[in-house]
Amino acid sequence: RVRKAEPATPVEILGLTSVPQVGGGLRVVAGERQAQALIQKRLEEMQQESKSVSLSNLYDQISAGQVKELNIILRADVQGSIEPIRSSLEQLGTEEVRVGVIHSGTGNITESDVMLAIASKGIIIGFGVGCEPGARRLADVEGVSIRSYDVIYNLVDDVGKALKGMLEPSYVEVVEGRAEVRASFSIGKKGKVAGVYVIEGKVSRGVSARLWRQEQVECESTVSSLRRFKDDVKEVAAGYECGVGITDFSEFQVG
Repeated sequence: RVRKAEPATPVEILGLTSVPQVGGGLRVVAGERQAQALIQKRLEEMQQESKSVSLSNLYDQISAGQVKELNIILRADVQGSIEPIRSSLEQLGTEEVRVGVIHSGTGNITESDVMLAIASKGIIIGFGVGCEPGARRLADVEGVSIRSYDVIYNLVDDVGKALKGMLEPSYVEVVEGRAEVRASFSIGKKGKVAGVYVIEGKVSRGVSARLWRQEQVECESTVSSLRRFKDDVKEVAAGYECGVGITDFSEFQVG
């Protein structure tokens, strides 16, 4: 039993439930009860430190004094949209919290945007743009909030309401799958269907669908039909090809 260890002296410690981090401190207490109380306090502190900021919980964190500034990463469809949005957002700042756009750019939301949001404890706002699959996965894992809008008024209004604690609950969009159009087939009077390859997740009949073309939303509708070879199916998983019909849309293009 070692009672004293000089610097750089290796020792074996019993009772640890996980591997400690390099450089972590070691505290000695009188008994197990004090140790448990210290552990519980530290766990609560870590939970507060790691709690992600989102528009849904922004007001609560402001009230608790945990947020003094709202960092925003802004992505827009064109450069001309960025400055009006930036100006409107930064004017929403109050005495309790400052609103700042720390990065902006055009094009889809990328993994780099998510990494910046993690480092700055910020949120990502997209205007008229999509989100790359890798960025969406990383945001889900790290708890980064991504909000998408097509109307500037709604964007600014939501942030303003969040600062005042008046934002209504929002619905979370869950992406079930992604597919690429590989061909287009005519089916007579019913129009056309797309021959697609399911890249990720799955495609299901009856779900909502969004068709993108050159980073722009071409159509938002539902999957009206789904066939594999000559059979009608309910869903098709990643790695397979299938025929997809979209309600009230037939202008499919390869790619």
